[in-house]
Amino acid sequence: MKNHNITFKLNGEAVSLSVAPNDVLLDVLRGRLGIKSPKVGCDRGDCGTCTVLLNGRTVRSCLALAVEADGAEIVTLEGANTTREWTRKLQARFHSKNAFQCGFCAPGVILSATELLEKNAKPSSHDIKEAIAGNLCRCTGYEPIVEAISETAKGK
Repeated sequence: MKNHNITFKLNGEAVSLSVAPNDVLLDVLRGRLGIKSPKVGCDRGDCGTCTVLLNGRTVRSCLALAVEADGAEIVTLEGANTTREWTRKLQARFHSKNAFQCGFCAPGVILSATELLEKNAKPSSHDIKEAIAGNLCRCTGYEPIVEAISETAKGK
């Protein structure tokens, strides 16, 4: 298989590298670029721990091929901390509400909530639950997560 040269923006920085046609975006982000927030979970797109923003939309990086990122903008939690106002507000609220216990799902949940609030600054409880439905959390029961997102949206 012939490698492909791709370029994209990762957390605001230009990246150019050669990838095989079957390289998975998650593996490239973690293994080659040292990004740690998207995690290897189920490796099937079910758990959401590998969530990143690709051109402003959440994607499961364990299912996306690296070649799909060519010309794109990728934002991980590391980059969203500095570039997205909602992310900073969400993280502060999640911290104050103790919304996470182990934190394994945190990056995916926060990026999913960021995408939601960037599109809908006044989401209903249903909207919030729908936005984070693809992110599995085994620790919290989701109530503190939904509450933290709702309070962030309301500016409390």
